[in-house]
Amino acid sequence: MFKKILVTGADGFIGSHLVESLVNQGYKVKAFVLYNSFNKWGWLDSLDKSVLSEIEVFAGDIRDPYGVKNAMEGCDAVLHLAALIAIPYSYHSPDTYIDTNIKGTLNILQAAKELKVKRVIHTSTSEVYGTARFVPITEEHPLQGQSPYSASKIGADQLAFSFYSSFELPIVTIRPFNTYGPRQSARAVIPTIITQLANGVESLKLGSVHPTRDFNYVQDTVDGFIAALNAENIEGETINIGSNFEISVGDTAKVIAELMYKNISIEMDDVRLRPKDSEVERLWAENKKALELLSWKPNHAGLEGFKKGLSKTIEWFSKPENLSNYKSHIYNV
Repeated sequence: MFKKILVTGADGFIGSHLVESLVNQGYKVKAFVLYNSFNKWGWLDSLDKSVLSEIEVFAGDIRDPYGVKNAMEGCDAVLHLAALIAIPYSYHSPDTYIDTNIKGTLNILQAAKELKVKRVIHTSTSEVYGTARFVPITEEHPLQGQSPYSASKIGADQLAFSFYSSFELPIVTIRPFNTYGPRQSARAVIPTIITQLANGVESLKLGSVHPTRDFNYVQDTVDGFIAALNAENIEGETINIGSNFEISVGDTAKVIAELMYKNISIEMDDVRLRPKDSEVERLWAENKKALELLSWKPNHAGLEGFKKGLSKTIEWFSKPENLSNYKSHIYNV
């Protein structure tokens, strides 16, 4: 077991769940959160006090190499999740994605190299594949930067691999498909659907409903990260973390409506549409490599597993204290 683990992006959706699981499994965790003058720690603030008391919090900015190295001091493993991830926002602010996703990753790699960190887990995304050329998508699928976001993540992935090839940095790239669950931002489609329905809307406002996705419940994604932290002889590997189940956005909305006992219609909202050639039409993960190298498989697989994960997600979002944090009546970029 590693003595101390740095988690970047610890204040976010997946990061907060990852920190929580690591602490519950007995790891010492330093949580890197984005500095703000309100001293807010994002979703970490919502964790049970017994968990939060075990975490060392470092407030900084992934774009600052000095702060990154300072945060990494004394850590022997890094789980790097910090990134800008909203695809629509990347259309009008691509420069920030280069700074955060590529330069931020470089800062992590440089610091890890200098401090001789024993393992770096770098976070990729299924968006780097673009629209599937074949399914299920293996790790050998071509990379296609169909949005500035995905292009920045391709750059970060390649940079990470270059540090393995050039400097023998012990790095592993985890490539999650579409993670969902409690605490997710409403910029993602599942929280968008749930929060609208929980607020009594009968006509859902959505973008394209025909694209398909491979949705992965957040605890399964977290388990994949922790498996990658502990697996042996996987340096230099890129590994998909996905459910191996494909469903369209439209059918996802119908399943959620069924679970929430709602009758719905779907209204296409033009502002939510991606530019035509930027839309990723199909994602479906092949996850055999994760099973072979990490002994990982999803606990929420197939349609029934998806419904199980959605039920947990709906339960969380439907609580008034959680629902009140979301502005379902406006489009969250």
